[in-house]
Amino acid sequence: MSDLVVADSEGGVPDAVANAVRTLIEWAGDDPMREGLADTPRRVAKAWKEYCAGYAGDPAVHLDRVFEEVGGYDEIVLLKDIPFQSHCEHHMAPIIGRAHIAYLPRDHVVGISKLARVLHGFARRLQVQERLTAQVADCIWNNLKPLGVAVVIEATHACMTARGVRTPGVEMKTSRMMGVFRDDERSRREVLALMGL
Repeated sequence: MSDLVVADSEGGVPDAVANAVRTLIEWAGDDPMREGLADTPRRVAKAWKEYCAGYAGDPAVHLDRVFEEVGGYDEIVLLKDIPFQSHCEHHMAPIIGRAHIAYLPRDHVVGISKLARVLHGFARRLQVQERLTAQVADCIWNNLKPLGVAVVIEATHACMTARGVRTPGVEMKTSRMMGVFRDDERSRREVLALMGL
């Protein structure tokens, strides 16, 4: 990693990264110096820095500020159909999907945008969907200490649709239920119904 932090000649992009992209372009069969590709190594490097921005911080920080004045509210809080993008750690191909995140508060709530920020914090890393689902649920469980957490993620994987088995239209679903959503069948049915599942 140390050679990636040295001074570079490509506007904030380490030479080693730009050279790696040039090598990949050439290996694929194209000329990395032709007009349409000349700036591609720098653009790809900057794009990957953005795709992987989740490594730069701890998603749990978004759950630090809570609100206790909720007027006695003690029912499910659900944020549904949160769009996200990630990249598969096996082929670095896009994972595009949506997440449903619910929790049953104990004595406080968090701003709803914070649930999306937790999701994006973990999604902006190289991932597998199963781990992403678990990380989001565990983060909410460990930091908000609610009575229950339910996370369901539905996504398509370019590593399956655009290469290999090449089967478009397939969607993977993963879920993690904790607390009352795992232990109480009625609560589980209620949260899944609210999610439309």
